[in-house]
Amino acid sequence: MVNSVYQINKGINQSIEFKGLKAQYIWYLGGGVVVLMILFAAMYIVGLPSFVCVGIIGIAGTLLVLYIYRMSHKYGEHGMMKALAKRQVPKAIRVQSRKIFKMQK
Repeated sequence: MVNSVYQINKGINQSIEFKGLKAQYIWYLGGGVVVLMILFAAMYIVGLPSFVCVGIIGIAGTLLVLYIYRMSHKYGEHGMMKALAKRQVPKAIRVQSRKIFKMQK
């Protein structure tokens, strides 16, 4: 067996990047792979033929990798958090009375 050496960190105070995936997307891909393995085991235990299980998991795995790489390139390290936070900001603030604007004496 040949030992492979992968460069993970690019420098001091830089985010982790591995094969084009940035920061938290590495964890998302790892979690997705674990879920796919559990799904494969469940389908195999239920009694589906192994070729069907491998086909379904292969297609789902390919879609998972493509989706996570697309998110990593679109949002970057902090962009997804910013996009989710932007959805939380209200479009307008309504005030029903002027009571808060009156000065207290």
